Amino acid sequence: MEEGVRTIRVGHSPDPDDAFMFHALTTGALETPGFEFQHVLLDIETLNEKALEGEYEVSAISIHAFPEVSKRYHLMNCGASMGEGYGPMLVSKNKMSLEEACSKTIAIPGEKTSAHLALKLACGEVDVAIVPFDEIIPRIESGEFASGVIIHEGQLTWKSHGLNLLLDFGIWWNERTGGLPLPLGGNVVRKDLGEQLCEEITAWVKQSIELAISQPDEALKFARKWGRGIDQETNSRFVKMYVNDRTIDYQEDGRESIRKFLTEGQNIGMVDSEFEVNGVSFIGANDV
Repeated sequence: MEEGVRTIRVGHSPDPDDAFMFHALTTGALETPGFEFQHVLLDIETLNEKALEGEYEVSAISIHAFPEVSKRYHLMNCGASMGEGYGPMLVSKNKMSLEEACSKTIAIPGEKTSAHLALKLACGEVDVAIVPFDEIIPRIESGEFASGVIIHEGQLTWKSHGLNLLLDFGIWWNERTGGLPLPLGGNVVRKDLGEQLCEEITAWVKQSIELAISQPDEALKFARKWGRGIDQETNSRFVKMYVNDRTIDYQEDGRESIRKFLTEGQNIGMVDSEFEVNGVSFIGANDV
């Protein structure tokens, strides 16, 4: 590291969409005078836990986890992972009804994941077991779990494993809310960096996303490294699902959806009732 250059650590999931959006920042393709960005790859539940301690200056987290880290972090207005009529899925090996699946233990990718909150909102009080996200499909196939909630590229590859779709939470939320996107993940920046630097870092993250979208070839090639064996077409399809105009700016309905999602979480006791949902600010947003 050059003398006088400050390192900003970016924690994100080892999946193609996060790698794609942070490509320009973490490879130096985007100029950030006086700063270098170093990416740290961890599964989303671990990132949620690290954010509780303020481990990284910038981090991807589950929207479900944001209230618990909101004293340490600002929520960026860019970097959203939102399901536009698609999202995490409840799948099973054997054909069964949703009611039957909900009577058995369901594998989930983490306590504070948005997938877990969506499951409980949709299905009520069900028994769950926390399983690393990349082990859920194999452990359904083995018969250890009757069903599980899949995230990341599993949303595109589940058919190749012969699994059955019981519920797509993105479709469910879209229908429940009159068309709102399902809020899944977001980027946060640590408040102790100071308001000005938080704004500057957020602007760089936004530029990194815009650069990847406008010049996708190198970023897609980079992103594919984190796709756990998916082919080029599936990699591109998955990235486009979660890195788009909504990732550049949540937009008003995206911000509304986050507030609604967290409010409904409060109603079932999964989000702190003391958290001021309507007080959520989105750093880098010009119209809020």
